[in-house]
Amino acid sequence: MDLMDQFETYLSSTVNQGIDHALLVKTSKIYTAPWVRIKCTFGCRGYGKSLCCPPRTPSPDEMRKVLDSYAYAILLHRIWRKGYKDVDKLNETAVDLERTLFLDGYYKAWALGSGPCSRCETCNTDGLCINPQKARPSMEACGIDVFGTVRECGLPIHVVKDHSEERDMYCLVLIE
Repeated sequence: MDLMDQFETYLSSTVNQGIDHALLVKTSKIYTAPWVRIKCTFGCRGYGKSLCCPPRTPSPDEMRKVLDSYAYAILLHRIWRKGYKDVDKLNETAVDLERTLFLDGYYKAWALGSGPCSRCETCNTDGLCINPQKARPSMEACGIDVFGTVRECGLPIHVVKDHSEERDMYCLVLIE
């Protein structure tokens, strides 16, 4: 069976759940860079306020090692149209896909989210995550260059100049 055929059910299932694109990509085509994490550190007001944000997430070098321990990933794309409900739907779909893949025998399946974790009103940063089954760090929080990766895959992404603009959001589910 061809690799694409093997994962077609998962790709089409996510699109049927309202995801705009689901694409199988080689993990060698996922870019990591130290500057990405610096932007979290010095550009995000959520820095350090979540167990899913730096400094508690893998460094770009650590993430590269994680990516290199997988051959493929499913890149999920959803256009932000209705606000935070769209990003929540995307993140939920990624975690649900991770679980489905795991239960189907892909025991290494692991999802990375889009944007800061919003599972709890206030994160329990002094202890353990109270939603570990659903909370995932974002790709950026782990040093993944989302713009470079997405462009390499031929999917749309642009710099948002105003918060009222539609934007492209992405999640990643690592598989082996």
